[in-house]
Amino acid sequence: MRAHAPQGHDVPDRAPLVLSEGESVTVGDRDTTWPAFVFVVSSHGEGWVPSRNLSDDSGATVVTIGYDTTELALAADQEVSVLERDDESGWWRCRADDGSVGWVPVESLVTIG
Repeated sequence: MRAHAPQGHDVPDRAPLVLSEGESVTVGDRDTTWPAFVFVVSSHGEGWVPSRNLSDDSGATVVTIGYDTTELALAADQEVSVLERDDESGWWRCRADDGSVGWVPVESLVTIG
């Protein structure tokens, strides 16, 4: 499936976090805009992760499904290929024509065709 971003998408100024299954993390706040996400801190970074990828949604917990928080910056009217739809969280994992891959909020995208 292809989509385009009418207004584009800016990436926050925070390094992406890649978590592996079995890794220990500490869960902080739940996101008020994206309630499927909780803020986690690991030994090598921090970021927003869907709570369903963790064994618990508060305190010290374990990653049950690996997750990569990399977001994809998009220019206005840029087209992408949709690789994975996570409709529960409101984000889709996409690939730009230059090969870069990351998550984009579905509200920033319009499907083509």
